[in-house]
Amino acid sequence: MSDIVYEKNVFSTPFLSGYKELKIPILDNDGNSVWPGLFSNEKIQQMRETVGERHFSAQMMLKYVATDKIRLNPGGLRFYDQEFDAKTAKIGENIITGASIYWDPSSGRKTADSSVCVLVYKDDKNKRFFLHDILYILVPDGVEYPLAYQCSKVLDFVRRYNMRLLAIETNGLGCALPEIMKNTILNTGYGIQIRPINNNRKKEDRILDALEPLLSSGRLYAHTRIPQTPLISEMLAWSPVGSSEHDDGLDAVAGAIACDFVPVHPSGVGVPRYFANTKFNV
Repeated sequence: MSDIVYEKNVFSTPFLSGYKELKIPILDNDGNSVWPGLFSNEKIQQMRETVGERHFSAQMMLKYVATDKIRLNPGGLRFYDQEFDAKTAKIGENIITGASIYWDPSSGRKTADSSVCVLVYKDDKNKRFFLHDILYILVPDGVEYPLAYQCSKVLDFVRRYNMRLLAIETNGLGCALPEIMKNTILNTGYGIQIRPINNNRKKEDRILDALEPLLSSGRLYAHTRIPQTPLISEMLAWSPVGSSEHDDGLDAVAGAIACDFVPVHPSGVGVPRYFANTKFNV
């Protein structure tokens, strides 16, 4: 300690001076596990698919990827054209175990942010998410009650997919929507539950954490109707440093993915019948 001199509360000798840095990534140069007894190649691949390339590179390969370099690549989407079959609870051969419908509202005017409602299904077994439909709501000029108009459009969207629970982001303008939606529900007679959601995290962080791992691991599926919406353009223009002006669809998708999913079960499977043996020998 005698060779260390304090100068204005700063060490004159750098901390850990003379030490060498040791980095051992989980994969060697040939792509094989460095610790096969603890982490098989199969287990490592599962980890990679779960956390996505960015987190895998930083945490497992010890190569940090700067956040401002990350983009959302639409090429990572896997498209499908099948509809959800409620009788079998399947999309194609994928067994659907949950559904989430999420509304990120705005005024809905041409010059304002987009008001977006999203339906996402998931397959727990394969850890896949299915972006099934997305509604961008535009309120026409002259509409006297724009929020009531939007509630009507969203309720139609919810009814179309026979959903019974709607998550609404209640930050800002959205704080009034649960009550307005309840009045809309009473007028239509289609009963649904409302789940208010208050988001405190930065929008860019929500989008990045929800979408990037799924895109980079090929686990985000999108119906072929999705490219007909502005969502793909939003993905191409988006940056995590917040430079994009249009990312409301991405924010709604991120909200739907992060939200608690409603369990889904096949509706066409009959209730099993059980018969008790009543022939007892006394």
